[in-house]
Parts: sequence; structure tokens; C-alpha cells
Amino acid sequence: MGVKKYAAILSDIERKIELGQFASGQKLPSVRAAAAHYGCSVSTVTRAYAELEKRHAIYAIAQSGYYVVDKPAGEGGSQDNGVIDMASALPDIDLFPYLDFQHCLNKAIDTYKHDLFTYGSHQGMESLRRTLASHLADDQVFAKAEQIFIASGVQQTLEMLAKMPFPNGKAVILVEQPSYDLYLRFLEMEGLPVQGMVRTADGIDLAELEETFRSGEIKFFYTMPRYQNPLGTSYTVRERKAIAKLADKYDVYIVEDDYMADLGEEQGFDPIFAYSREGHVIYLKSFSKIIFPGLRLGAAVLPGHLAEAFHRYKRYPDASLLSQAALDIYIKNGMYERHKRHICSQYAARIRAANEAIRKHNREGLIEASNVASGIYIQLKVQPTVNLERLIARLEERGIRVVSGKRHYLSDFREREKFIRISISRARPERIDEGIRAIIEEVKRGGNW
Repeated sequence: MGVKKYAAILSDIERKIELGQFASGQKLPSVRAAAAHYGCSVSTVTRAYAELEKRHAIYAIAQSGYYVVDKPAGEGGSQDNGVIDMASALPDIDLFPYLDFQHCLNKAIDTYKHDLFTYGSHQGMESLRRTLASHLADDQVFAKAEQIFIASGVQQTLEMLAKMPFPNGKAVILVEQPSYDLYLRFLEMEGLPVQGMVRTADGIDLAELEETFRSGEIKFFYTMPRYQNPLGTSYTVRERKAIAKLADKYDVYIVEDDYMADLGEEQGFDPIFAYSREGHVIYLKSFSKIIFPGLRLGAAVLPGHLAEAFHRYKRYPDASLLSQAALDIYIKNGMYERHKRHICSQYAARIRAANEAIRKHNREGLIEASNVASGIYIQLKVQPTVNLERLIARLEERGIRVVSGKRHYLSDFREREKFIRISISRARPERIDEGIRAIIEEVKRGGNW
């Protein structure tokens, strides 16, 4: 009987919120008042409210009560302009954990109020580093707090690593091709010695990688092991183990950008860091893609012998102490894990919708899609005769945004694949099929523009 009562209360409150009887921002009846109204125990109402909070329908304010979550103006807040955005890699604004994180910010001010009035350590808040040591261990990244550095995003750490000298005395930075466009532009702009290595949706040539490590004076190899931008694919266990082994053998460092670590449903994915025996892997993790970009926090885990050199190079604190304190609380109280499950299930459904749309509309085989089941990116290869600029312009005219593969290569790299990259993070689930259909229609028209 209690279970039925609980389900009935849950259903009734959700219906009233949907119908507007409980409006956005409105305070709900107190637990005792609701128990009297529904003729049930206080614990039954408490359980129902807790479930509604998990579903992000309501939120709690200490010593005040429960309130209905504010809805964005208009349905589908990120797509009100009618555009199907398959270009942006930013998280869906409708999935941002505003209220949860606001609660953590408020609690951080109370908990760490004295610390917030200092500049802080250039390595990052000690409490957060200890929390991250435990958090990262769940992903098989075992490190002491002393090896962890907090920065205002992964990009800044990447730039420092590119410029600082490494113990191997080598200078060339090896990058996957295609790869993260902003980092490629930075390396070129700074005039740093950089070399490309082909990576396709099928992986990387390990024999070629070994030869390059052996003879190429490689300082470090920059790689995204899972949900790579722009391919969307991940390295196999065999590839990750081999890369770690080659790094140890030839004294080459790996800069492992695992910025998508928390955005997939697959279990048991051990990063390259977990396979290195000689401490040749630097592990990077971002929190912007899963919480919100404005957080501007990233973490770097460095081998002990590199940590000291990086310590000297990173001379000043750059990450907001308030953001660090709030993230510390957000992880400790379980909100991060809960939000991660929520956003992963949302994105997984969108990836499935995209794959289904490709199967449905690509019967003629006009595009070749990378095999992706998690993350946010899919590479869509087109025939050499297709003009990418015209294709993208035509799609823009139809209100569909995608990204050209050209920007993901070094300027002088010749072994390029012709493709567009799509992202599902801001594409409304109900419009993914429409977007994919339009892409394939325009590819088919490629010869008649």
C-alpha cells in the first residue's frame, strides 16, 4: 500500500507541475502539510520529494523548503531559433546543473570563507586535490594529491606543457591527425616543432608510431584516447597498452587528454595512464564538458619526476578558488556522480538516434560514419568530389550547423580525409533525424551545385 501511495503522490505532483498548477519557482507544500493532504506518512512524502529532486523537477533550499525548478523560456531553450546545431561541442544548456551547483557555491562560501580571501596555491586547493585523488582512482588513475595540478581549463595546461622542457631533452610534439583544432592552431602560432600522425576511425598504425617514437626526437605525443575530437572513436585496449609500452621503451611522454572521460556509458575503460610502468603519461581531465564551460576547471596528473618541473613552470594560481571549493563539495556530496549518470543517458539516447538516422537515410552509402556508441561526436566522411565549403554553406541555409574536417588538421598536413564532424550535445533529440536526412540530401546534391 505504501508503494502505491508513494507512486500516486509522485505522479500527482509531476502532473500538477506539467499543468502549471505548481508554477516555476513556486514553493511546494511542506512535508508535513503534504502528508496531511495525501493522508500518508511524512517519510512517504520525503521519499517522493527526494525522487522529484533527482529528476530535476524540484530543488531544496535548507531551512526553507522545496521549490519547482525554473524552466527555460520556451521549450527546447537551446534551439528556440529553429537551428539544428550539430556543430557546437558545448553541453546542452537545458542539462546544466544550475541549482545543484548554486547550492554548492553557497555552501563553499560558508565552508571555505577564510581560504577564499587568499590567492591560493598555484597547484590548486589542497582539499579539492585530495578529493580528486579519490575521484580519479575510480577511473584507474592512481595518484597522490601532490601529483595533481588544478588549472583554469585543460587548454592552459596543454599550452604550458608545449612550452616547458621535458626530462627526455626532445623538442618535437607529435599530434594525431585530425585532432583538437584550437591546440593545433596554438602550436602553429607559437612556431613550436610539431609533427602529424594519421589516426582514422579504425585507429592508428602502431608500427608507424613505434618508428616515429624511435627516430623522431618526440618530446610528447598528444592524444585523446576516447571519444576523440573530431572522430568520436576510442582506442582499443590493445592500442592503449601498446602506446604506453612504446612510450616507456623510447622515453617519449604521452599527454593523454581524457576530457570526455565522464560522457560515455561504457564500463571498464582504463586510460593509457593505467598501463604506463615508467611514469611517461600525463593525464588531463576537464570538468567543463559535463558541468558547464564557465566553470573553467581542469586537472592534470603528472608523474612525480615531472611534477616538480611543472611546479616551477606554473608560477601563479589561475583557477578560481570559489569554483574549486564548489567543485570539491559537488563531488563529495554525490551530486557530480548523479549528474554524470543523467547527462550520459541523455547523450547516449541522442547518439543512438543519430546512428539510427544514418542507417535509415544512408542506404546509398553516400557518407561513411565512424562507429560511435558513446560520447558526442561522429565523423561523416564524404566522397572526394564533394565540395566541403559548399556543403556546409548549403546546410547553413537550411538551418543546420556542422563543422568542416579541414580545421582539425595541421596546415601543411597532406594525408587528409574529407569529412564533416557532427556533435549531438546541443542537437534537440527530436530533430536529429531531420538534421541527418538533410546532410545526406545535400551530399547527394554535391555534384549539382
